[in-house]
Amino acid sequence: MLDRGIFLLPRHTIERSKLFPRNNLWKSLMNPPASKSPAAPAYDPPWLALPREVSDLLRPKMPGIVEAIIDAVPQLVPAYARPIEGRFGRGLRRGVAAALERFLQLPGTRLPALSEESRQLVAGLGSGEFRQGRSMDALLSAYRMGARVTFREMSRISMEKDLGQSVVVDLGESILAYIDELSAVSAEAYAFEQSERAGAVDRRRTELLELLLMGQADEAALRQAASMADWSLPARLVVVTLPLDRSAGLRLQLGPGTLVVERETDAVALVPARKSEAARAALEKALKGRSASVGPAGGWEKVPDSLRLAVLAASVLPPREGPEDPPIWADDHLAQIVLGSEPSAIAELAERRLAPLEGLRPAQRERLAETLLSWLRHWGQRAPVAAELGIHPQTVGYRAAQLRELFGDALEDPRARFELELALHAGRR
Repeated sequence: MLDRGIFLLPRHTIERSKLFPRNNLWKSLMNPPASKSPAAPAYDPPWLALPREVSDLLRPKMPGIVEAIIDAVPQLVPAYARPIEGRFGRGLRRGVAAALERFLQLPGTRLPALSEESRQLVAGLGSGEFRQGRSMDALLSAYRMGARVTFREMSRISMEKDLGQSVVVDLGESILAYIDELSAVSAEAYAFEQSERAGAVDRRRTELLELLLMGQADEAALRQAASMADWSLPARLVVVTLPLDRSAGLRLQLGPGTLVVERETDAVALVPARKSEAARAALEKALKGRSASVGPAGGWEKVPDSLRLAVLAASVLPPREGPEDPPIWADDHLAQIVLGSEPSAIAELAERRLAPLEGLRPAQRERLAETLLSWLRHWGQRAPVAAELGIHPQTVGYRAAQLRELFGDALEDPRARFELELALHAGRR
């Protein structure tokens, strides 16, 4: 889970004397006071004292600082001593760069140490440590080592730029406070993940979710299982499915009322559903960039249907894999799910109902199919068909006459009209 790591690195020999200058600031960075709480300081943050131009002077040097950090940590944090290549290497560099860039946004401001986005990233590191079976010691050591390397490089640059000793001191205090906040957020997420996945309660919640997904238990059995799992059965639920590799930190983001089970290739979450735009917006925000699909909301007995429709929506609709892409909401695409779930039946229907168009030239067939779909949609009214297609009403009349000649009485049969519209819609997906 350290593929997205902040301040973590591979293996190169580093002269120990350069990493451990003998002064009290370095000692405090290596052993931050346990009583310090960065969550809600009653004083101005130390970076407020830094001149804003510090960021402009340091930013061009960031690539070098990133590499210095990546060259340092694995030597002294054995848990992360692994080749810096592939996905791990790319994620590592992105994480270190993101942490440093956030730090450079702070000088001369009262901004909190972490933005919402960076807080989620740092929390994900903490929960990831628990899932990887490690203690928090390795991550906290990596944070401290990253802070030491960062201060060493930034203080050297500051002195070269003649920013003065006071700026160097303020830099040290700011880095220490920043790392304290990273450590606190990661530790909190680690503890949350640990408590959520602990022992019998976690196993019982997984069993409860599987009962709900299978739909084979009565209400009394479900309520008993929910009680044993220390979970209240909500009146309405929604099922979320997403790829397993996009599920990191999902339980933490969705909250303690969510049930999550990881399967071979995907993760499934069961979320209490509330009938409000704010609740939907909050769920959409939590699922952004996760390639998630959300089934329709309903009672506990509808959970299997919600899962089935969420899976169908993900398989039928275009994938949403970008970092800012919202989830797919199945109940917004029910017609497309119907059209896409049985492609062989739709193809057979189209072949039968649209057979009269087969003998035409391709361009003529396309024009008449487009006109027929609009004509069916607008119940044969010339004006709206002409407006939709951008043609003259007389042209609509001419094409409608051709269609009547080709399709005959089928255009007056309600069932045939429905099947024609279904086949035409399927052909334009």
